[in-house]
Amino acid sequence: MKKLLFLFLSTIFTLTTYAQDAKAKALLDEVSTKAKSYKNISIDFKYVLENTEENIKQETRGDVIMEGEKYRLNILGITRIFDGQNLYSISPEDEEVTVSKVSNEDQNTITPSKMLSFYEDGFTYKMDIEQNVQGRKIQFVKLTPIDSSSEIKYVLLGIDNKTKHIYRLIEIGKNGTKTTLTVNSFKTNETLSKSLFTFDKEKYKDYYINKLD
Repeated sequence: MKKLLFLFLSTIFTLTTYAQDAKAKALLDEVSTKAKSYKNISIDFKYVLENTEENIKQETRGDVIMEGEKYRLNILGITRIFDGQNLYSISPEDEEVTVSKVSNEDQNTITPSKMLSFYEDGFTYKMDIEQNVQGRKIQFVKLTPIDSSSEIKYVLLGIDNKTKHIYRLIEIGKNGTKTTLTVNSFKTNETLSKSLFTFDKEKYKDYYINKLD
């Protein structure tokens, strides 16, 4: 579930170039350029996971704030803070903080800081359908993993034609699972607290600190 979530909380630049998909490349490049121009990005989103065969449907909401490689993510009651070096996963329910290093070993794990670039490598892409969503024209681009062993069958990335912001990401897994992430609000260049991406251990004196590395 974490990988599926981070896939959304991760999206926008360029892939392998295919001449027949020049329009898709041009659109992704435009979205990429705009995203890179922002000092920070704040997103509130809805997350839905469905698997009809397994009779599974989960819905939740979350939010993430990103500035460069740093991020602060709230989802399913857990707060995750990445300060550029360490990842702190804070669970109030368990009164536990898990501290780990971000590793490049698993290339399939897409973190929030990769949200605007996950498809740079490893996908082919082409233009898909355009939908009218509450008066907004959403153009979808279909991304297909180059690696045949990937757990992902394909991804549909919905882009607002007017703002050139990501509106929706739909991931279809080979196991029949459909994951949809929809952006409720997309804010940029906000004034952020200097301590937003800093873990303050004084606030968690009674928590168990679990250091994995």
